[in-house]
This record gives sequence, structure tokens and C-alpha cells, in this order.
Amino acid sequence: MDTLTLSKAAPVVDIPVGIALALAHAIIDTVRDPLLVLDPAHRITAASRSFYQTFNLAGEDVRGQLLFDVDGGQWNIPELRTLLETIAKDHAPVEKYEVDREFPRIGRRIMCLSAREVFYEQGTNASILLAFEDITDRHTIEQQVQELLQEKDMLLEELQHRVANSLQIIASILLIKARTVQSEETRLQLEDAHQRVLSVAAVQRHLHVSGGGKPIVIGDYLTKLCETLAQSMIGDSRPIVLNVVSDAGTAASHQAVSIGLIVTELVMNALKHAFSADKKGAAIIVSYKVADTDWKLTISDNGAGKSEAKPGAAKGGLGTSLVRSLAKQLDATVDTKSDSHGTVVAVTHATFKAKAA
Repeated sequence: MDTLTLSKAAPVVDIPVGIALALAHAIIDTVRDPLLVLDPAHRITAASRSFYQTFNLAGEDVRGQLLFDVDGGQWNIPELRTLLETIAKDHAPVEKYEVDREFPRIGRRIMCLSAREVFYEQGTNASILLAFEDITDRHTIEQQVQELLQEKDMLLEELQHRVANSLQIIASILLIKARTVQSEETRLQLEDAHQRVLSVAAVQRHLHVSGGGKPIVIGDYLTKLCETLAQSMIGDSRPIVLNVVSDAGTAASHQAVSIGLIVTELVMNALKHAFSADKKGAAIIVSYKVADTDWKLTISDNGAGKSEAKPGAAKGGLGTSLVRSLAKQLDATVDTKSDSHGTVVAVTHATFKAKAA
């Protein structure tokens, strides 16, 4: 039973009744939040100074009045009556009952009420302690925060639409330019730029659908992303399988962006360079494995592999630099292995905790 019993079984010091009452009233007056002591009939037997100050009742004496008659009957609330009756019947405390009222002296306030019984060892009567907490300002702040969050979501939604439209426009312009230039080298560069813009657009689109500001489920995100890449770059004419194998795991949206761009770049590279026209059983596997805070992203293919670079040749092109830069943002390392059986690129984020000697 969640009640308070005042016992005189083993008093340390005998305190006269008058002094004890004065001490009790002094303690009540030191309470920061408004506090009332009610008798079983819900009449006020004591009120804290903060109660008078909070409800602008200075100069009045509410002792002896029914709670429901105080301040023009502002506390004559059916639900409050029921709750106080429940305390007397079931001896159950009331915790954080909110009252939103327009008070004639202090205006609209939101009060949080808590109440419990106090039993005395001698006698059958009990008192009820009723505490008030003014949470008006807190409610106002919470409402403002909620409105700001809603506004942020609306602005983010608008920004994402604008980014998506801008990327599509840029991709279209690059494609038009690629079709009109005379230089073969320039045409290839423009087509490559067109594909990269489309890949960024695909990452942005799937990130928006998957996330909404929440942690991104990587498996679902990569599956949808690779489905888009397969539809745009493989189609029905090329017998290449693109599969995703992923553990259950999530990532923050900024991490998911980098992971998505790495996958897009490496898958596009494999589709363009790994397979000959007559390759049978061509496959690309995107794997994402998680162990606690560590993870490993692997993009592998069973293509022809890469030929060894000649001494002094540049190590990788724009795509390789992009992947390494994105991996660095993820605090991950990149390891590439390639032979006649295919190419495997592993991007690994691993945390090693050194044990004290």
C-alpha cells in the first residue's frame, strides 16, 4: 500500500502537540511547489505559502474551506473529485494528474497534481497531501519544440524534392551535351559524369524513402538501391545477377549516404568493366556484415579481374579516389583483391580496444 503512516512507537524526543503542529506548518511552508493538507471530507486543514503565492490568494485564509469551493470553485472538477474519492477507497496515490484551467486571477495555467494519504497510528482519521506543480511553461516549450520539428520535417521534405529535381536536370543536361560533342573522349567523360549524377540521385531518393531522419536499415536500403542500379544499367539484355546479402543493422543517414555512394560506384564500375559480352553466370554480390560496432561492406564480382598496373602508372582513377575518400569519412579502410576469378573490394570499419598491460 503506497501510503504514509506516522507512528509514535519509538519517539526520540517527546514534542508537545503545539510545537509539533507549528513544526509541521513550518515544513509545509518551506515546500517550493504549492501544497495542501486535506481532511477526509476534502476540507483544507493547511496550505503552504507557495499555494497562496501561486494562485494569488495572498490575504485570504483557505483553511476550513472545501477544496472544491476555493477560488470561485476552480477546483470543482469531476475528474479530481473521482480521483480523491479513489484515494480514500483504494488507498492508491494519484500521480501527475494534469489540470488545464483558466483561473480568474492568474489566467490559463496547466497544473500537475499528485496526492496521497497520510495515516496516523492513533485514531481512524487520515489526511491527504495534495501537491501542485505548474508545468505551463514546460508545456509551452514542448509544444514549440514539436512545432519546430514539424517545420524542420517540412523544410527537409521540400529540400529533398528540390535536390532530386536539380540532379535530374543536371543529368539530362550532361546527356544532351554528350550526344552533341564531336570528341569521343569528351563524350565518354560526359556520359561518365551523367552516370555518377544518376547514382547520387538514386542514393538520395532511396535514403529519403528509407529514412525520414531516422536510422537507416542498411539491408533494405542497399537492396532497393541495387534494384534501381540493375534496372537502369543491366535491364533484360545483359545476363548479370546483382544480389545483396546483409546482416540486420542500421546506420545514421550521413553514414548511409557514404555507404550508398560506395556501393553505387563499385557496382557501376563492375558492370562497365568486369564482364565480357559473352560471359556466362556473371554475378555481383554486395555483402554487409555487422559485429557490434564493427562492419564490413564487400562488393565482389566473378569477372575478368584487373590487369596489373604498370610501374609509375597512376593508382586508380576518379572512382577509386571517390571510394577511398568516402571510406575515410566512415573511418574505414579499403582493400582490393583482383585476379582471373574476379574482383573483391572490402570496406571495413573495425574498432580495436587495447587491453591494459
